[in-house]
Amino acid sequence: MVFLEIENLHKTFGSNTALHRFDMKIERGEFVTFLGPSGCGKTTVLRMIAGFESPTRGTIRLDGRDVTHLRTRQRKVGMVFQSYALFPNMTVAANIGFGLRVAGRPDAEIRKRVDEMLALIKLPDLGDRYPWQMSGGQQQRVALARALAGKPQVLLLDEPLSALDAKIRISLRQDIRMLQRELGITSIFVTHDQEEALSISDRIVVMNEGRVEQVGTPSEIYNYPRTRFVASFVGTLNILTGHVVDPSTGRMAVEGQELITTQTLAPDDAGRKRMLALRPEAIVLEAPAPGRNTLAATVEDVSFLGAVVRIRARVQEAVISLDIFNDPNRSLPERGQPVALGFSHENLLVLEEGA
Repeated sequence: MVFLEIENLHKTFGSNTALHRFDMKIERGEFVTFLGPSGCGKTTVLRMIAGFESPTRGTIRLDGRDVTHLRTRQRKVGMVFQSYALFPNMTVAANIGFGLRVAGRPDAEIRKRVDEMLALIKLPDLGDRYPWQMSGGQQQRVALARALAGKPQVLLLDEPLSALDAKIRISLRQDIRMLQRELGITSIFVTHDQEEALSISDRIVVMNEGRVEQVGTPSEIYNYPRTRFVASFVGTLNILTGHVVDPSTGRMAVEGQELITTQTLAPDDAGRKRMLALRPEAIVLEAPAPGRNTLAATVEDVSFLGAVVRIRARVQEAVISLDIFNDPNRSLPERGQPVALGFSHENLLVLEEGA
């Protein structure tokens, strides 16, 4: 069931177009992440959902109600910011209960709700502290509790972890996901960090220059990118140039060597140049085998990265990276050594035109 519907959303700032026709349907209880580089429009969409910005055109519906031009306080949304945005002169408890107090809720109700929120974020004994007496991770938990205290219909999170160090980021993103599942609240998370997006999302919206490049589950986005931007932005990727030999059988030519893809090619693709994508972890060093793609290559470099060894191999003008697990009982190829790169037909992805 569609809970939040965004239709034909468009935003301009003067002569600059920040968002081009954004369409999205989000289910009740779904965790959706907007992923993309700085300036791609993801925060602009979030701010329009929150009511901080008005769209140039388009419609936003929340639970069947048109909220496009309603004020923020009329939308029942909770917002968590990158900068925490806590009041330094208020205690943790006062910060959490601030929105309820502004809404005129009774003191007893506020105290009860604040206690519930403190327990929810696992800080039950820190209500009397001030923000400056807490770590960054604890402050962001308080900001999360404040956003949830008013029981919003939608929780919006604008890069809430970017100011934290790596270990705290990982721990807090897991906590956010656990709380979201426990409460069943519809949530939208904005980030430029692909690992964050892949690890916690039900679906990911990849954005670039104000446009949606692809929408899908983390597995779909990573394993089956449709455009060159998505393929290169999410994970490490090899981009190859191929020529279509036979569209009906998926036969391609890369640097004079024939490969096969299982993707559907148009009949008029014969002889045309297409961009191909291949993940490093999909490639293995193996002898040519029936039913598998093989590229003859020469090793250029071997990098030991701990659990993973990254090998760079040259196929004429193309350089291909492949990742293999570290095995102390297996010898690694040397620079200049000829090798065969093997991978399945399914792992050779043909990117969309113009990608």
